[in-house]
Amino acid sequence: MPPDSAKASTGIAGLDHILNGGLPEQEIYVVTGEPGTGKTTLALQFLLTGAKAGQRCLYLTLSQTVTVLRKIAASHDWSLDGIDPHEITTFNEPEQAAGQTVFHSAEVELNEAGNEVFKAIERFRPERLVFDSIAQLRALANDSPQFQRQLFAMRHQFTKGKCTVLLVDTTEKTVGSIEDLCHGVIRLDRQAADYGDARRRLLIEKMRGLAVHGGYHNFKLRTGTGLQVFPRLVVGERQTANGAPAVFPSGLEALDQLVGGGLEQSTAALLLGATGTGKTSLATLYVHAAAKRGEHAIVFLFEERVDTFFKRATGMNLDLETFVKDKLVTVNQVNAGDLSPGEFSDLVRRAVEDQGARMVVIDSVSGYFHSMPQEQVLVTQLHELLSFLSGHGVLTLLIAGQHGISGHGIIGPVEVSYLCDTLLLLRHFDAGGEIRKTIAVVKKRHGAHEDTIRELRFGQDGPRVGEPLREFDGLLSGTPTFRGDMGSLLGRDKGK
Repeated sequence: MPPDSAKASTGIAGLDHILNGGLPEQEIYVVTGEPGTGKTTLALQFLLTGAKAGQRCLYLTLSQTVTVLRKIAASHDWSLDGIDPHEITTFNEPEQAAGQTVFHSAEVELNEAGNEVFKAIERFRPERLVFDSIAQLRALANDSPQFQRQLFAMRHQFTKGKCTVLLVDTTEKTVGSIEDLCHGVIRLDRQAADYGDARRRLLIEKMRGLAVHGGYHNFKLRTGTGLQVFPRLVVGERQTANGAPAVFPSGLEALDQLVGGGLEQSTAALLLGATGTGKTSLATLYVHAAAKRGEHAIVFLFEERVDTFFKRATGMNLDLETFVKDKLVTVNQVNAGDLSPGEFSDLVRRAVEDQGARMVVIDSVSGYFHSMPQEQVLVTQLHELLSFLSGHGVLTLLIAGQHGISGHGIIGPVEVSYLCDTLLLLRHFDAGGEIRKTIAVVKKRHGAHEDTIRELRFGQDGPRVGEPLREFDGLLSGTPTFRGDMGSLLGRDKGK
């Protein structure tokens, strides 16, 4: 085996990250998957990267013609310059086959294919080689032992040539297996969603002597880019110190008193409540306060439009447009139908690592889960995402809606409160013929907080938080009883 430092880049940044730098050179690897998963595209990216580095690259193909290969490359605006495409054609003409009496046609064709591979390696002496595909070679074999013998001969030739080899294969196997003969196996999957684009994922099924990032990793097949892999976040993988303050105040004194001075960095806060209770508005207040302190905040909207978000902020007398121009606030509308969980995690990761975001808002968790209903492990992925953000000193605000307006029937779409450090509960109540709102801190793992319930109101004068509502019973149940007078409640905004 070559030294640990000798690795061949695949040309795919995310895949190299998963492999901790690339594939160990001068070894044989299998890229397997069903048709349409991107195997040929990955193989081309692997060879193009080698060609750019000045390496000799050879593409041996049994499954498709050189013309088709050039068309695939041209669809990505790639050129095969620096790559030697070689088509293996060993199938006998009918008149030749008719004269064969000693050898079975398949056996002759298999030997001819192997000999042509050996000749091509001797002639081109490649440093990187792709053989596409093993499935076609397997089809030429009469039985498993014959196929295995041919594989052993090919492996000997590859090893003697000291090149890094990718063997393209399909998931469906009829005769023989090659995984045991290879240094590593990369599996590509494609899953059709009930709605939206197909979801693709990648698994390092085997890699000898190399620590890799395990599990499935989402990827996309993009025209002009090829495979774009989104490595699964690894908890504690990278932790960076930052100069952000230990506490993120909201800028509203009464609210900061309620939560014990502010929300801490490296924590996650869940804003939970029925529709119309002010969850997004409250998050907007924290975003505005962070931007005023010169900290970058980024908002991911799964449900509402970006212009609606800014109109709401303007209606509360919170100017976010200026901070957007200064690149202190970023608002992204997420196209959930075409987004995999891995791609969303990658968006968040780049916002933190590349843009320096110190606050991340996900609006909403409900939209996140509804947009990816086929994903069975979203809660686990959300936990990994929150752990990653915590390790980078980021304050995360999660917004979660509840079904229902008031009463005992209010429930949430999914239980994520145990993942968060702070839970802010927002509720409706009525008094004096008006619908009003309350806010309470149900839990906070870091530091003390008030156990009171306060009134919350939004208007043209901005958000306001009132004094503790001590003259009500049953506020959190949604069926409160008022035992005081209206003077203890917040009045209307000026001019209303």
